Amino acid sequence: MKKYIILMSFLLTGGLGLQAQNSEIPSSVKNVETKVDSILFMMTLEEKVGQLVQYNGSWDLTGPASEMGNKEKEERLKKGLVGSMLNVLSVEATREAQKLVMENSRIKIPLMFGYDVIHGYKTIFPVPLGETASWDLEAMEKSARIAAIESVADGVNWTFSPMIDVSRDARWGRIMEGSGEDPYLTSLVGVAKIKGYQGDDLSDSTTIAATAKHFAGYGFAEAGRDYNTANVGEYELHNFILPPFKAAADAGVATFMNSFNTIDGTPATGSKMLQRDILKRDWNWNGFVVSDWGSITEMIYHGFSKDKKHAAEIAFKAGSDMDMEGGAYEAGLLELVEEGEIDESLIDDAVERILRVKFKMGLFEDPYRYSNPELAEQISYEEHREVARDIARKSVVLLKNEDDILPIKSEVQKMAIIGPLAADKDTPIGNWRAQGEANSAVSVLEGIKAAAGDNVEITYAEGAPLGIGERSFLMPLEINETDKSGFADAISKAENADLVIMVLGEDAFQTGEGRSQAKIGLAGVQQELLEEIYKVNQNIALVLINGRPLEITWAAENIPAIVEAWQLGSESGHAIADVLFGKYNPSGKLPVSFPKAVGQEPLYYNQQNTGRPYSEEHVTFSSYTDVDKEPLYPFGFGLSYTDFEYGEIQLSAEEMNANGEIMVSVPVTNTGDVAGKEVVQLYLRDLVASKARPIKELKGFEMIELNPGETKTVEFIIDEEMLRFYSANKKWESEAGDFEVFVGTNSRDLKKAEFTLNK
Repeated sequence: MKKYIILMSFLLTGGLGLQAQNSEIPSSVKNVETKVDSILFMMTLEEKVGQLVQYNGSWDLTGPASEMGNKEKEERLKKGLVGSMLNVLSVEATREAQKLVMENSRIKIPLMFGYDVIHGYKTIFPVPLGETASWDLEAMEKSARIAAIESVADGVNWTFSPMIDVSRDARWGRIMEGSGEDPYLTSLVGVAKIKGYQGDDLSDSTTIAATAKHFAGYGFAEAGRDYNTANVGEYELHNFILPPFKAAADAGVATFMNSFNTIDGTPATGSKMLQRDILKRDWNWNGFVVSDWGSITEMIYHGFSKDKKHAAEIAFKAGSDMDMEGGAYEAGLLELVEEGEIDESLIDDAVERILRVKFKMGLFEDPYRYSNPELAEQISYEEHREVARDIARKSVVLLKNEDDILPIKSEVQKMAIIGPLAADKDTPIGNWRAQGEANSAVSVLEGIKAAAGDNVEITYAEGAPLGIGERSFLMPLEINETDKSGFADAISKAENADLVIMVLGEDAFQTGEGRSQAKIGLAGVQQELLEEIYKVNQNIALVLINGRPLEITWAAENIPAIVEAWQLGSESGHAIADVLFGKYNPSGKLPVSFPKAVGQEPLYYNQQNTGRPYSEEHVTFSSYTDVDKEPLYPFGFGLSYTDFEYGEIQLSAEEMNANGEIMVSVPVTNTGDVAGKEVVQLYLRDLVASKARPIKELKGFEMIELNPGETKTVEFIIDEEMLRFYSANKKWESEAGDFEVFVGTNSRDLKKAEFTLNK
């Protein structure tokens, strides 16, 4: 009887679609869950399946168009048989698409509009891997907040970000889109991003729904090849891959996206274990899962389903709620329910999840809340670029600074700026650039000229083009392997310079989705150019513009100063100049290890010890015969223009009970001549456990700022929860025994102490 009364109320008011209609909704349906149930009660099976379908709004942007023509898609929108759209941009376009639904469909369930807002919308921030190098969670939340504001001003209310795949392999092009090799740091970054996108209230018209992706194992693609198989065991899955996703679920992320890869032979899109058992049951998460682009139908190519209908059955039963441009759900779900292959209660669960998010976003209150042209008029893009500049310079990592070449001294009167990326205004924007305008970034050359003033003579030579041909998301980059015609001009200018700034690295589209590489050195003739310049002038500062760790062993051995500047976004050139001239003292730390050779990949600091970790006497230990097994630059590494000295670790106790805690304290002193920031890092090692444990794991960090001669004592609290892992008992627990605690400036250079956990 209660449901009947609610249903009649809705029918009398014409549904929940328009704002005016909602003013008449009785108080009995104010609760979101009640509203969701009430709408679901009114829906036909066809309308329910429609909510599980997502269409692309620009048919050729990120992949092949679905088979259905645009006219048919429009008719399905009018019938309310589409739940969301992606790549529909502008308040005008989203309003028109929404009108098709709200003015024609029976129940008038609003659409969501998704887009890949990865590191900014119009104002572009550093690529996520670079931004993570700032280790500044507040800054990362702020960049996501700005991206959300700019997105909703263009009608977008849902982002497919953050990517929280732990990734250990520099060959994988998509490593640029994540936060590196550590699950703890990735978890914190993911939560900061979610908070920035979603704020405290999703119904706020300046927030957007976030997506935790890719669930799961995508970053462990075999051989670093995109979309490839991930061969991981249960222990690795739970201890290294899943923690960032659990943190995202606990943070209330609105949606999850599954991934393209198989994991232990099962496509993630068809994994009941991941989606229904872990995410929805064990974690009690109540948002909805969207597939990645066409990943449901791609199970046919995996050899896991025979056709679209079969793929739809597998994916849906596994817990994938919405089909992104796969065409499988609209082709097969209705028939599968009618045949009794899928219980309608599963359909209801998926629809409820989608409706719940739409209610939380306030779309039923006002379907056009994100199609408001007045929002754009309130945005100060100038202020956003100032924030982008600040975050960009915080993301710069100083890798080497022999003889204190940097910051640039006043004695330098002649500078040669050389390299294919020095004057490039497009590469700093990076891949996955949303609506960042091509060639709109401040180049390194522009930044240096603005910072140097009129008293420094600056010359520029490209030296060699990095690539040839079209540059775009869809087109592969042709690397220049032969054109050295600019070498002579570059050498001539370098010979007469007091200081040479070499700007080398990767093109904007050399990293990103589908951009896996077997070679990760300086592409094309760049390495040769660097060596030729070195022959005539060794006073070189190398600025790297890239989206992945590079193999730069020769440079590390020969070039006196190296600056890892990533792809820093709109204000890249100014941010880099701020660091080069000492206006900003670099404070960035690597979120990923840099290899000495590509053959070391995948490379990561939190590896297991093995049974043969080291031997000075013979070769039969876990290493290489031709290169040291250690990274060129380890996780957490980054220099400053000042020096920090760590004192000895002090523990408040040497033993801890299960309900107790230990305070770890260490004094840190700025022993240099200028003020600087330092990221103090805490690592732990479980010495004996039911499963072999990593040699160390990041468990905390704190950024401090010290004046010359100043000392601060940094404190960390270790409790029992910090010592838990997914054990041989197949659950998260701590185990009694001995532990090592490390504190230091990176994952290699650490002070050590020991304690015991009693249980």
